[in-house]
Amino acid sequence: MKKYLFSTLAVLAATLFTACNDMLDTEPRKTEVTDAVFPGKVADVESELSAIYSIMNTMGGGDADNQNIFYWWEIMSDNCYGSGGLQDNKVKSLHHLVEMSVNQYAEPYKLLYGGIARATSAIETIDNVPWRDDQKPLRNQLLGEAYFMRGIYYLWLTQLFGDVPLITSTVVTPEMEEQADAETAIFPQVLSDLVSGANLMGTERGHGDGHANKFVAEAFIARAYMFWAGFYKNVGELASGSAPAIDLVEQEGCTAASLSQADVVKGLQDIVSKGGYKLCEDFRSLWQYSNSLLWDEAQDDQGHAYEFIKDMKRENCFDQPGMGNGNTEELFQVQFMNASAWSITGTYNTARMYSNYISVFWGLRNGASNQNGNRDNTYPFNQGWGQGTPSCNIWDDWTDAERTNNYTDLRKKASLIDLDNELQNYTYEKDDCEESGYSVKKYAEVNLDACAANNDTWWSMCEGYSSSSLDNKMQGDHFEDFYLMRYSDVLLMLTELTGDASYMNQVQRRAGVPETPYSLKAVQDERRWEFAFEGLRFNDMRRWTGNKPNENSYAPKALQAQSGKQIICLGDKSNKRTMKHMTCSWAKRYIDTNGFLAKPQTEITVKNGKLKQNPGWDAANAETQYKVLY
Repeated sequence: MKKYLFSTLAVLAATLFTACNDMLDTEPRKTEVTDAVFPGKVADVESELSAIYSIMNTMGGGDADNQNIFYWWEIMSDNCYGSGGLQDNKVKSLHHLVEMSVNQYAEPYKLLYGGIARATSAIETIDNVPWRDDQKPLRNQLLGEAYFMRGIYYLWLTQLFGDVPLITSTVVTPEMEEQADAETAIFPQVLSDLVSGANLMGTERGHGDGHANKFVAEAFIARAYMFWAGFYKNVGELASGSAPAIDLVEQEGCTAASLSQADVVKGLQDIVSKGGYKLCEDFRSLWQYSNSLLWDEAQDDQGHAYEFIKDMKRENCFDQPGMGNGNTEELFQVQFMNASAWSITGTYNTARMYSNYISVFWGLRNGASNQNGNRDNTYPFNQGWGQGTPSCNIWDDWTDAERTNNYTDLRKKASLIDLDNELQNYTYEKDDCEESGYSVKKYAEVNLDACAANNDTWWSMCEGYSSSSLDNKMQGDHFEDFYLMRYSDVLLMLTELTGDASYMNQVQRRAGVPETPYSLKAVQDERRWEFAFEGLRFNDMRRWTGNKPNENSYAPKALQAQSGKQIICLGDKSNKRTMKHMTCSWAKRYIDTNGFLAKPQTEITVKNGKLKQNPGWDAANAETQYKVLY
């Protein structure tokens, strides 16, 4: 782990560069920065890249229910409920696949297009710099990063909203303003950008520093291709090798006419043979609750002791070399830094963008007057907002798998807090609803006996910490990387694509579960257990469903299984209710929408007929609209 709390990629505010072409309509003054004179030197290109990457910080920080799409995809899956308090209606609307307003999902739409515009500008202007011959590798690396980032921003955008305008130039033509077909136009561009990134980038950068590299691009090529093949081409089982090739767009770094499944597999095998990544020995090493300060408290038998990590090797603790932030299996991540503040002003709440706000949203509410964050009730976990709590389904399904196969999976208790058994003094808030009895452990806020106050987090005890810029430590002290690609994903994708179980078996061995032969069901389960609460579940469900779902398809069936589960409401454990859908059923809402969200009405209006609303989001239909349940 890095002993400092600063990210090299988050140092620039998200507003450094504008995505608006209208601002270029007037004649520039000599002192203005324009594409004609910028970038003029290598440092300018690095600054452009920082602005491109910062979009991820803006989504990862700030209000999770407004703009954190990785959080959204967990809430929309069968891994989480909406929950929270009675007033926390945005998260509930996400979980029930309905909307509170016609522009509820607008922030990621704007943010991702902003990132796309920044990346496109960097691609077009990179040769404004007078590169020397010996700088050609650096030039290609920086250009490859810009292509890569544009590719993943378009991937996320179209996974959220489906058919959207495909803008690949800073000069937007009338054709680019039209809605493009995701299957035949956007995904070919996504894969082409990722291929350009893989071919242009080297392997030196990108190891724990927040940058992409060749291996990162190869991993995301697989993720994007698998979604395209599963969702759009309805390939139910990729190990059969029946997925078609996808046509590519010719551009710098991408000269092949198409990308095949065999090409994707070759890229993943390149990561395995040459990437130097490896699984951490202990799954718990990935998460901040395994930090050495908490481990030390568990050993000395003074005060509290967190028994769950007591048996770990100290060298495997989160803040030890090769573990935690920048660990050996981390390919790509959103990084955060010690510069956040509690502020809800400004565009996209940029004051919070340096903090991993998902920790706040998933944190424990802990009822009883003035008891929030009291370490006697929640040690070693700190207070939060208690939204998006894990569903009964993930705990029950995981427990059934353990019972059926006669094993104990370390990852279950390493990923979830079992409130009744781990935090016996925990009480619910009086307005809590959709409580399952579980909480997210992976990104949970962590406290220490050694902390100065109940709402301090363990980060305040780290070398290099400074609270000078923070005015609310509970809200701002969250610096755990949010993983976007781990090596275990590379291994599981390889098994799913090839049917070779040896890759999956490595992941199983690390978890202490029996090694199994290949089956699609085994891969599906392993992905759910390994990546619970990391933002992958919903789109995995979608690609295993295809784009012609019915009630027996994977996603509708799994989502509908939430109905009838017992939940706790209004803070009273004896007040058990059964989970039910807000307007109709989860299966129907999924089938009606195919898992896409509503496009912002403001964007549809301004495009004047060029952008069409997604199916299943007719605002006049009561089934699409938020309804108070509690």
